[in-house]
Amino acid sequence: MKRDGYYTSGQFANMAHVTKKTLRYYDEHNILKPSVVLENGTRYYTDNDFARLQQIIFLKYLSFPLADIKELTVRSADRELWMESLKLQTNLLEEHIEQMTLMKRSLQEAQEAIAEGREVNWSDMLLLANSNEMEQKLKRQYINSSNISARISLHNDYSLNQEGWFPWLYRMTDLKPGERVLELGCGDGAFWLQNVSKLPENVDVLLTDISDGIVRETGKKLDGMAHFACRVMDAHYINAEDGSYDVVIANHMLFYCEDLGKVFAEIKRVLKPGGRLICSTYGATHMQEISNLVREFDDRIALSADVLYERFGKENGAEILKEYFGEVNWQQFEDGLLVTKPEPLVAYILSCHGNQNRYIVDKYHEFTAFVKKKTEKGFRITKDAGVFVATVEG
Repeated sequence: MKRDGYYTSGQFANMAHVTKKTLRYYDEHNILKPSVVLENGTRYYTDNDFARLQQIIFLKYLSFPLADIKELTVRSADRELWMESLKLQTNLLEEHIEQMTLMKRSLQEAQEAIAEGREVNWSDMLLLANSNEMEQKLKRQYINSSNISARISLHNDYSLNQEGWFPWLYRMTDLKPGERVLELGCGDGAFWLQNVSKLPENVDVLLTDISDGIVRETGKKLDGMAHFACRVMDAHYINAEDGSYDVVIANHMLFYCEDLGKVFAEIKRVLKPGGRLICSTYGATHMQEISNLVREFDDRIALSADVLYERFGKENGAEILKEYFGEVNWQQFEDGLLVTKPEPLVAYILSCHGNQNRYIVDKYHEFTAFVKKKTEKGFRITKDAGVFVATVEG
């Protein structure tokens, strides 16, 4: 007998225009499992399952491999995460349309050139040859955006410090009227969107990131706002004149750079005498409870392939910076997390750069139940973060 709000495998397959064989494959490979399985083997799906299936079909259309689809879809466990996922999918589709439009234009120009007896502009035609590379960039952008959103959401929703990281970080910049500011690794621009009303007069801000997709997305958010410009830039090769900026901001990004020495030399070069670098990082105890949590579930899990704070962190940052700058001061951000729901914590864990997905994705429901028990009375997490303020000697 059919339950209200539930669909049999056949009904569900017809709704989604897929085969029952496809549903069984997704079930067996832990990509999409039915909400209910009766003792007699009858499977029932819900509207939430249908929304998840639509996401899977969309990502397949964009040529995502099933391994990536499985990893991405298990994160969408509640309404807030679904909203964020749909937003990211919309952005990804817009990027895809933009790339297809460029490719169509190149084909049309090539046809016109041949018809008129002119030489084909083969530089433009390289867009076609690099179409696979474009797709890979779009996929990386989607995954990176999803990861960034998961991490920001956990901090925004469960931090004990009511001021919040971005307002506090803005205070640390101590921006003055007329200053020129360069941000390296701008991400989604949330820092500026939260603080735009506080900017002093005539401040000029250039947001940069190594990802062209992220720069385009951030540029759309800031479009029409005074003060801001966006540009693709590698922190190892800053495209700016010597002594052209008063402030350089690098928020939680320096420990990802391959050659820190080169990056700091470039930052020093583009800063004016007396200019300041505002760079945030972590200490050794930051979020350590999360690492302990996942190891308790499976001791093979490591949430990061690299220990980022050992490359550039609270403990060694001052020593590294003093090779390039004069005065160097550390400012601690006093905060912690008290997480009361499992889903945001699970999404954060899945967003990390380690091997966790190898051991969690296939046991997602088991892992979520494990985290739910840990968060029932509130799960406390240490935050050990802050900023170095380094000044160029006058």
